[in-house]
Amino acid sequence: MPLLDKNTRVVVTVKDFGAIAVFIGSMLTIYFTLRADIAEAKLLPPPDITTEKFDFQVRATQENLKIIQEDIKEIKNVLYKLEERIYESK
Repeated sequence: MPLLDKNTRVVVTVKDFGAIAVFIGSMLTIYFTLRADIAEAKLLPPPDITTEKFDFQVRATQENLKIIQEDIKEIKNVLYKLEERIYESK
């Protein structure tokens, strides 16, 4: 027997209708908010990113990564020493 035929009845309760209305309202709100944000973004000037500025940011990020890597090595060394002391004290 097919799932849907001409005698199939679909029952929608008031609760279901309310949930559908809330869902549609939420989607419409998101849509119009997004449209407004896009319209606002079109009015803004383009970002001013020069090659020098980008290169500076890349170098700064690489330096920060090196510092973080050194800090991690130091932390690992301290952790290793602490583990040795714990095992020696047992």
